[in-house]
Amino acid sequence: MSSTSTTVERAFGAALYADSDAALDTGASLLAADSASDAELARRGEEFVAAAWRRGWQPADVVRIVRRELGDVHERLVAELVLAEAGRDQASRDRAPRDRTPRSPRWTAQLEEIGKFGKFDKLDKPTEADAGPGTPRTDRFSYATATLELYRLLLRLPSLEPLDAHVPHPPRASGGTAAPRDTRMLTRIRALLAKAEATGFPEEAEALSAKAQELMARHSIDEALLAARTHAKDAPGACRIGVDPPYETAKAVLLDAVAGANRCRAVWNEALGFSTVVGFEADLEAVELLYTSLLVQATAAMTKAEAAQRAGGRKRTKSFRQSFLAAYAHRIGDRLADAADGQVSATEGESGTAEGELLPVLAARDVAVTDETERMFPDTVTTRMRGVTDAAGWQEGAAAADRAQVRARPPLTRP
Repeated sequence: MSSTSTTVERAFGAALYADSDAALDTGASLLAADSASDAELARRGEEFVAAAWRRGWQPADVVRIVRRELGDVHERLVAELVLAEAGRDQASRDRAPRDRTPRSPRWTAQLEEIGKFGKFDKLDKPTEADAGPGTPRTDRFSYATATLELYRLLLRLPSLEPLDAHVPHPPRASGGTAAPRDTRMLTRIRALLAKAEATGFPEEAEALSAKAQELMARHSIDEALLAARTHAKDAPGACRIGVDPPYETAKAVLLDAVAGANRCRAVWNEALGFSTVVGFEADLEAVELLYTSLLVQATAAMTKAEAAQRAGGRKRTKSFRQSFLAAYAHRIGDRLADAADGQVSATEGESGTAEGELLPVLAARDVAVTDETERMFPDTVTTRMRGVTDAAGWQEGAAAADRAQVRARPPLTRP
């Protein structure tokens, strides 16, 4: 064993399997004193990341849990490790493509997002030249401490339900390229929701959100009919969406409502701060987009309503916010369900849809999603929302949900 490997092993033995600060300091001191160990330390970090993939984690999941449990420095460190491991993994796949299960498009998109983060916030390793006389050991010690804290977390990540059992592939046009219609549709939906989030006029936000919901519902139905008519071997997939504090329960209920309205199922992991959403790919995209947008709109409306309450002499900020978000989630759930049912009825009545064709297709998809959810999560429990005690907060939240109107609109005209 080389001296650098020996240093890393001694540091790991001292710091990774104990929780005390003293053990962490001992390991960091060993690494700080041996700059030649940096490459081996990074290589071992990539191994920890690869082990997380084998336990069911995905790139966005790892970055999110590090952000939740540690700090900015650790987040930049793990972003570097994820990208480095991805490059090494891709090289292995290029050498032996038949021996590897393909990564999903969602996995690739997560790496691209992390790459944008790493491009602007890359954490350089401290060196004597960078630190200046008399300070390199302190800088290296801080760096080594953060690295070991990160590795402690990665080492202890639990196993998750794997999401790549069914790797979804987008529809293909002639020539092997992705069908451009889907890209244009999603780009338009994102633009509408971005405008809804940015505007200060409730009526405009209502119209923009309603139009986005209309496009998402139509996109989902078109995908389902296309798959049925072409006998495509389509199967449900899954994604994880962060549910961050504070007021996680209300946010998880909101996500559950959005998922249900879009023919998906959501299972909340409170301890790790995310929900796993199971559904067909077009519906998963709709859930991610709509949940994110509604959460932004709810937060903006809550902040405005809370300011008005404080101006009137109210002080119960926490209870007001909890009740506001709970009411918002409850009311949005009802309205989304109504909108989804209305869109199905409108599509059934179109001349372009054969009589009785749509409902059996959607019913089969509902069964497939339910079966996949039960396969992934055979043991689930329901939870009760607590802390909803502020009547004014509930009323304001319900009113905000009404303003974020998502009722069914007339069906789109087919080209």
